[in-house]
Amino acid sequence: MKDHAHGGGHRSVRSYVLRAGRMGTGQARALAELGPRFLIPYRVEPLDLEAAFGRAAPKVAEIGFGMGDSTARIAAARPDTDYLGIEVHTPGVGALLKRIGESGLTNLRIVQHDAVEVLAHMIPDAGLDGVHIFFPDPWHKKRHHKRRLIQPAFVALLAQKLKPGAYLHLATDWEDYARQMLAVLSACPLLENTAPDYAPRPEYRPLTKFENRGLRLGHGVWDLVFRRR
Repeated sequence: MKDHAHGGGHRSVRSYVLRAGRMGTGQARALAELGPRFLIPYRVEPLDLEAAFGRAAPKVAEIGFGMGDSTARIAAARPDTDYLGIEVHTPGVGALLKRIGESGLTNLRIVQHDAVEVLAHMIPDAGLDGVHIFFPDPWHKKRHHKRRLIQPAFVALLAQKLKPGAYLHLATDWEDYARQMLAVLSACPLLENTAPDYAPRPEYRPLTKFENRGLRLGHGVWDLVFRRR
């Protein structure tokens, strides 16, 4: 999944690359027909999360949901929780909207915009009960590590948006990135680890086809679950 980060100074460092991507006809139809109901426009003003979903319920954000398969499966399995997906890529947004329509999901909303700006401007402080970031782009070349999403400034922003006791769940299949994630999250004074280091995969996070194939080949997957103090 390609996602969203920033750096200091005058020039922001993006942790994603916008690609044209190919929209299937079903995705395009879902975007046209379901977008008006489930897409929330980006605005530089706080979002009333309860009004956006039409109810009071736990609110969890997922950053960089890719094609939205795991997002839809989690939302379907947990109808009492509301999920806000944040993604920049149009084909993925269309694919998740298609899944919403096929599964009749009502507890999902999407913002198609850079996650840093959405968090900074739209999400109230202490407004979220959880955040999911599954398989962000590892930017595996050392010279590109600055583009990785999980950096101290971004984690501090995430922690600010979590309620006390809320959770932050990351997953990666790159061991080097897992070590960086663990170091960065452990250094954030607002967060505490729920495990001695890496956590067992929580039951709500489904295994993807890609992940299953990697596990069969002996590749590792690392989950980290931290809690807001």
